[in-house]
Amino acid sequence: MNFSVTTCAGGDTIQGLLPYLMALDQYQLEEFKLCLEPRQLTDFWSAPQGHFPRIPWANLRAADPLNLSFLLDEHFPKAQAWKVVLGIFQTMDLTSLCEKVTAKMKENVQTQELQDPTQEDVEMLEAAAGNMQTQGCQDPNQEELEELEEETGNVQAQECQDPNQEEPEMLEEADHRRKYREKMKAELLETWDNISWPKDHIYIRNTSKDEHEELERLLDPNRTRAQAQTIVLVGSAGVGKTTLAMQAMLHWASGVLFQQRFSYVFYFSCHKIRYMKETTFAELISLDWPDFDAPIEEFMSQPEKLLFIIDGFEEILISESHSESLDDGSPCTDWYQELPVTKILHSLLKKELVPLATLLITIKTWFVTDLKASLVNPCFVQITGFTGEDLWVYFMRHFDDSSEVEKILQQIRKNETLFHSCSAPMVCWTVCSCLKQPKVRYYDLQSITQTTTSLYAYFFSNLFSTAEVDLADDSWPGQWKALCSLAIEGLWSMNFTFNKVDTEIEALEVPFIDSLYEFNILQKINDHGGCTTFTHLSFQEFFAAMSFVLEEPREFFSHSTKPQEMKMLLRDVLLNKEDYWTSVVLFFFGLLNKNIARELEDTLRCKISPRVMEELLKWGEELGKAESASLQFHILQLFHCLRESQEEDFTKKMLGHIFEVDLNILGDEELQASSFCLKHCKRLNKLRLSVSSHILERDLEILETSKVDSRMHAWNSICSTLVTNENLHELDLSNSNLHASSVKGLCLALKNPRCKVQKLTCKSVTPEWVLQDLIIVLQGNSKLTHLNFSSNKLGMTVPLILKALRHSDCNLKYLWLESCGLTHQICQLFLNLTENTSLNFLSLGDNDLSEVRSLRESSTLPTCPLKELSLSGCSFTREGCRELANALRHNHNVKILDLGENDLKDDGVKLLCEALKPSPRALHTLGLAKCSLTTACCQHLFSVLSSRKSLVNLNLLGNELDPDGVKMLCFRKTCTM
Repeated sequence: MNFSVTTCAGGDTIQGLLPYLMALDQYQLEEFKLCLEPRQLTDFWSAPQGHFPRIPWANLRAADPLNLSFLLDEHFPKAQAWKVVLGIFQTMDLTSLCEKVTAKMKENVQTQELQDPTQEDVEMLEAAAGNMQTQGCQDPNQEELEELEEETGNVQAQECQDPNQEEPEMLEEADHRRKYREKMKAELLETWDNISWPKDHIYIRNTSKDEHEELERLLDPNRTRAQAQTIVLVGSAGVGKTTLAMQAMLHWASGVLFQQRFSYVFYFSCHKIRYMKETTFAELISLDWPDFDAPIEEFMSQPEKLLFIIDGFEEILISESHSESLDDGSPCTDWYQELPVTKILHSLLKKELVPLATLLITIKTWFVTDLKASLVNPCFVQITGFTGEDLWVYFMRHFDDSSEVEKILQQIRKNETLFHSCSAPMVCWTVCSCLKQPKVRYYDLQSITQTTTSLYAYFFSNLFSTAEVDLADDSWPGQWKALCSLAIEGLWSMNFTFNKVDTEIEALEVPFIDSLYEFNILQKINDHGGCTTFTHLSFQEFFAAMSFVLEEPREFFSHSTKPQEMKMLLRDVLLNKEDYWTSVVLFFFGLLNKNIARELEDTLRCKISPRVMEELLKWGEELGKAESASLQFHILQLFHCLRESQEEDFTKKMLGHIFEVDLNILGDEELQASSFCLKHCKRLNKLRLSVSSHILERDLEILETSKVDSRMHAWNSICSTLVTNENLHELDLSNSNLHASSVKGLCLALKNPRCKVQKLTCKSVTPEWVLQDLIIVLQGNSKLTHLNFSSNKLGMTVPLILKALRHSDCNLKYLWLESCGLTHQICQLFLNLTENTSLNFLSLGDNDLSEVRSLRESSTLPTCPLKELSLSGCSFTREGCRELANALRHNHNVKILDLGENDLKDDGVKLLCEALKPSPRALHTLGLAKCSLTTACCQHLFSVLSSRKSLVNLNLLGNELDPDGVKMLCFRKTCTM
C-alpha cells in the first residue's frame, strides 16, 4: 500500500499554489509537467542537474492540479517550490500568472510569523508513510484480532510508553474512560466481524510489531504549536482510508496508541450522522458513551488531548449540496447550542469549537477542493492503494502458479485504466474472480482484459450464467432496469448508500436482491440502520452506465429522458472536463461493443437498445456543425471512450466532424487511444502531438519486450496517419521529448511522397539531434511551406537549415527561429537569402543580435526575397539600428518589419528613419512596440509617414508618448499606441 504524505501549513505551498495550477488549461498543465523534469529545470537556472529532485513520471503524468500540488510540496522545499513554479510560468510566457505568483511570494515573505513545518516534521511524516505497507486498506482476520487483543492486555508494552509517564496515573485511569475504551473496541471489532466481504477475498497485511508506532508518527508528527494538527487522508474509493481511520481508533481503544497524546478519541461516521436532526456538539460526542453522563466538562478542560476522527466527509458535502447553505458566517463556539450536524462538523474543522483538538479526516479525492476552504493548518496524506508488489502477492494467493500470475499481470498492465483501478483491493478481487473462471482464464485472456468494460461485463455475466434465482424469466429485464436506475439515481445525487425505501422504490424483488448480496454486488451496512451499498463504487458506475443502454418498453420511447441525460453526461466529461462522470461514460461507451452487448443479453436476460449509437451519432453531428467544434472537445478523453467501445465503424462516424486534434501522449493509455482513433479522423487538417520519450524507451526494466513492441506498433500507426490522411496539412510536435525509435517512424512518414504536411512546428523539442534528423528528411520537400523551430538550441541544425533553403526544390515561405540562441549565425542567414527565392517571412525574435557589424556587407543585397522580417526582442540598440538601416536601405521587398521590444530609444529610431525616408521600398507595417521611445521620436516618425505613402501601419504600444506626439502621428496614418 502506498502513502504519499504532503504537509501544508497555514495556507502554505498546497493552499498557496493550487489556485495558480488550477488556472492552467489541459495543454498548459501538461507542458508544466514536462518542465518539471530536472533537465528542463537545469536549463532554466543553469544549476547542476542533481540540484533538483526527480518526481516519478508515473505519478506526475496522472496528476491533476491538486495532486500536482501534492507532488510539488512533497519533492521541493517550500521556497524552492514557489520559485520553480514561477520560473516555469515565465518560460511558458504566462505573464498574468507570473504577476500573481510574484505578489503572493512577496506576501508570504511578509508573513513569516506563520510558522512552517520543520524539516524534522516532514521527515517524520515521510518515514511513517514509507514504513506503512498494506495495512491501510485491509481488515484484520480472526488471528490478527486475537493478537491485537493479546497486545491490548499488555498495556505496558515498552514501545508505546512515554518514559516520563507517571505509573500511578496509568494505574488509576478513570473508570468512565476505561468503559469508553472497552465499548469502542467492542463496537469496532463487531463492525469488522459483520462486514460481509467475499469469502475468497484475501486481505494482505504486513503488520509489524511496531505498527502502532508508525500510526503514531503518521497522525502525530510532533507539531504541537499554537494551532493543532489537521490530518486529511485522501484517496479514491476502496483504497483503505476508512480502514486506516478505524485502525487508529481501535489501537487507541486497545491501549497501544496515542496514550500520552490523546485522552479521548471520538469516531464520527459521516454516513451515519448525516441524517441526524439538529443536535448539540455535546450530544454528538456522547452518542457512543457507555452511559448518559459523558464528562463534557473534562473534555472542555483539556481540548489539546482530544482527537476527532471524521470518516467520509464527502457525505457531509453531499448532504449540503441538497440543502440550503448553512454557513451564515457566524462562528459556532457553544458546545450546547443546537445546530444541524453539518454546521457542527464545519465548525469543528474550522477550529471554532475545539481549536486545540487534533482532527483526522478521510475524504474521496473528488471532494478535496470543496473541503480545503474549511481547513486550518492541514497535512494531506495521499493513499494510493496497492502497489505492483501487492498485486503480485494478492494474485499469487488466488492462482498459486507464478508463471500464470505473470501472464495475467502483463495482460492487465496493457490496460492502464484497469491496472490503476487495481489499486483498490475489491477491484483486484473482481479481476481474480473473473479470471478464475475456466472459460475466461484459459480461453481468451486478452479479449477479456482488453477494456475495463469487457472484464466487468464478463464478471457479471459469469455470476448469473449459472445462478439459480427464483425469478420469472419475464421479470429479469425489469429487475436489471431497477438496479441500474438505483445506481444512476444515486450518482446523480452523489448518494452511495441506500436505505430500504430506496430499494423498494426501485421495485427490487427479494430473490433478486438476495442474489446481489450473495454475489457481493451489493453489501449491507449493519451499523447504518440496514442501509445497502454497492460493494465497490465501480460496480455502481457500471450499472449506472448500463441504465443508458437497456432497451425501454415501446410505450416509454417518446417520454424517455435517457437521451437527454446521456448527452448531459457527455457534455460534463467531454466538454466541461468533469472527472466525476468519467468512469460512467467510459463504461457507457464500452457497453456499445456488439460482442459485450450480446454476452449480457444472453446471460443477464436483458435487452440492449440499438438506438443508443444513433443518438450518439446525432449528438456528434450537432457538435460538428458548431464553429471550432473539434477544439471544444476534450479530444483525448473522447479517444479513450471510443477505444473502450472497440467499434471501428462507429468510431469512424463519430470522428467524421473532427478537423483539429491536440494530443498530449504521456503514457501507454494515451498512446493506444490515439492509435485507435487517429486513423479514423479522415477530415483531420491539423494535428498537435506532444510526446514523452519514456513511452517508447526499450531500456526500462519495468517494461517487457512485448509491451515495448505494442507501443511501437501504436506509435507507427499514429505516424502512418501523416501518410494515409490526405487532408492533414499541419503537424505540431511542440514540447515533445522524442526517442530514437519514435523519431525514426516520424521521419519515414514525413519522407513518404504521399505525406501532405505543409506546416511543421517543432517548438521546444528535445533532444537537439531530433531537429537535425527532421531537417535532413525535409530537404527538397516541395510541399513544406511553413517551418517553426523556435525555442530550441539549434547548434549544428543551423547549417542544415541553410542547406535546405538553398535546395532547388525548396518551397519554404515562412520560417520561425525565435529564442534559438542565435548570434553570428544570423549574419550567415542574411548573406544566403538571395539563393532562395521562396522565403517570404523570417522571424528571428528573442535572439541576441547586439553585435551586427557584419550586416554592413548585406547592404549590397537589394534582391533579398523577404517580405516580412521580425527582429523583436533581439537586443538591438542605437548602433544596431544604424547597421540594420544600412542593410535594408536598398531593399525593395520587405513590407513588414517588426523591431518591437528592443531598446532602440529615440536616437536609434532617428537613424532608422533617416534610412527609410529616401528609400523607394514598399514598407507598409513597422513595429516599434516597447522600444523605450518618448515624444522626441515623433517628429522623425512623422517625416517618414509624410514622405512614404506606402507606410500605413505603425505599432508604438508600450512607449511613453504624450498626447501631442500621438496627434502628430495619427494625422494620416493608422497607428497602434
